[in-house]
Amino acid sequence: MTQGRPLLNRRLAEFGTTIFAEMSALAVRTGAINLGQGFPDTDGPEEVREAAVRALRAGHGNQYPPGPGVPELRAAITEHQLRRYALAYDPDTEVLVTAGATEAIAASMLALLEPGDEVIALEPYYDSYAACIAMAGATRVPVTLHPEPSTGSYRLDLDELRAAVTPRTRLLLLNTPHNPTGTVLTREELSAIAALACERNLLVVTDEVYEHLVFEGEHLPLASFPGMRERTVTISSAGKTFSFTGWKVGWITASPELVTAVRSAKQFLTYVSAGPFQYAVAEALRLPDSYFDTLRADLRAKRDLLSGGLAEAGFRVYRPAGTYFVTTDIRPLDGTGDGFAFCRSLPERCGVVAVPNAVFYDHREQGAPFVRFAFCKRKGVLEEAVTRLKRLAV
Repeated sequence: MTQGRPLLNRRLAEFGTTIFAEMSALAVRTGAINLGQGFPDTDGPEEVREAAVRALRAGHGNQYPPGPGVPELRAAITEHQLRRYALAYDPDTEVLVTAGATEAIAASMLALLEPGDEVIALEPYYDSYAACIAMAGATRVPVTLHPEPSTGSYRLDLDELRAAVTPRTRLLLLNTPHNPTGTVLTREELSAIAALACERNLLVVTDEVYEHLVFEGEHLPLASFPGMRERTVTISSAGKTFSFTGWKVGWITASPELVTAVRSAKQFLTYVSAGPFQYAVAEALRLPDSYFDTLRADLRAKRDLLSGGLAEAGFRVYRPAGTYFVTTDIRPLDGTGDGFAFCRSLPERCGVVAVPNAVFYDHREQGAPFVRFAFCKRKGVLEEAVTRLKRLAV
């Protein structure tokens, strides 16, 4: 305590240590298989890693790179958006490279929000969303995705979304494909969201880091819908697509005015980062379609392997349409529906670590019985995890 006041800024007092740190430490302490934190256990393409080595040896990016990002990467990002989604961006004025998607989210919230503003986010949501909104002094307004046991998926209630908008609403913060539920918003849902944003003159920030990990349906950037390009900040990153999560290379694409605003905040966070890796990611984004197709097929098979094993173990499984996470309902195995207690006991019971979804909710009771598992691991690791999990069914 200093001057009778807590040391931690009151806006961050509710957050503390992330659940990922707690569960990863639990995995290390117990020797359990860590299916809690979403990182691959193998590196990405060798040619991309070698591109980073070449950049290091050639002295590319070893000193401060340009603030907006190296030109090669910005050009590759615009080529990717044009080739994949027919979205044309200017690499000089409409692209900003960030220290992963997390910094892109933080910079966007700090740049675009003021105290008193409201931000609508779909819950459950990635935990940094709440912290970034809080740091900006704004108020988060959750709209809950609802589990549907009959379909094994989650759905967005568009009437609830519309009802959540007030005169204080400044921004919609969306994530599709959605972590942790694996929901991929449909064309109809995105059309309705776009119409609402235009009608109420709202800004939108979309986290699309899992854009290449869609197993059912298709990824449709919100910025491609009528009236949305000029009001949407689109975020993506290299970590999930190329399995180099430690490189922390992310980016935004948006109108010059929005990029300028976000860059004004970002320059006082990291300023620049990951110089040599930016050159490697530029090459990665130009990999042939076969790379992305193979990645998707591999992860779909792993999804099915883990989902099937979880169902055999007794969980109610919500099979994801995208991302690399499976959400499960523990109540068939644990009548208390306490996801925290379940996850803390799971390593001792069967040697596997998961994450309780309740940490991703403002309405904790809504997420209490749900637990998330990651399947971005080697096949042998998942097979062993499935074997261990089946002990729960005995």
